Amino acid sequence: MGKNKLHRFAEMKTFKNVFEPTIEEAKSGRYKLKGKWIQNYFENNHLLILELGCGRGEYSVGLAENFPNKNFIGIDIKGARMWRGAKTALENKIENVAFLRTRIEMIQSFFGEDEVDEIWITFPDPQLKRRRKKKRLTGPVFLNSYRKFMNNNGLVHLKTDNDVLFNYTLNVATFNNLTINYQTTDLHKTDSNNKLLQIKTHYEQIFLKENKNINYLNFNLPKNREIIEPPYGE
Repeated sequence: MGKNKLHRFAEMKTFKNVFEPTIEEAKSGRYKLKGKWIQNYFENNHLLILELGCGRGEYSVGLAENFPNKNFIGIDIKGARMWRGAKTALENKIENVAFLRTRIEMIQSFFGEDEVDEIWITFPDPQLKRRRKKKRLTGPVFLNSYRKFMNNNGLVHLKTDNDVLFNYTLNVATFNNLTINYQTTDLHKTDSNNKLLQIKTHYEQIFLKENKNINYLNFNLPKNREIIEPPYGE
């Protein structure tokens, strides 16, 4: 591991807005802030919104800056990247955003029932190989996990440059009769004035320079209905 990464990991341990639970804490399902993020960390009564696979954290920070009356948590396993967003938030005194370093597969261990109102999934690995379909963050395996800690009909947002992942997610939502609130295959052309959607991740800026289209979809996730895999599609 390079010296730069080691330095960032060491510095992150001093950040009050970064949480790095142990494997034992994740497996136990009894994390100290589970069900208590708003009460014990943010200390307000605002909604809680997650960004899954937050990378450098610029999207989580951007959301927090634009929506000071909401709470945000960026989640990723790659701490050296997360360091940047966490440090920016501290430097700019943005107190309505925090970062959780863990694997998305373990997310149920850290949030209690009805604790989360929205989820953002921004440019995730599309897991294009068919045998890895179950690892897609917008597939039934993960959606059923999110249902455990989201409020009924909580919002799920997807931004991706990958057409296969976008169409797959749209198939999942349609097949399961989920309410689709909005969809577009060219976000920056159709919604150039939408402040919410114009916050750009590091990868999004790269994709736009390459003239790639950005797909966006948001839908409601019902709490008491199991999501199942469509019998068709990629």
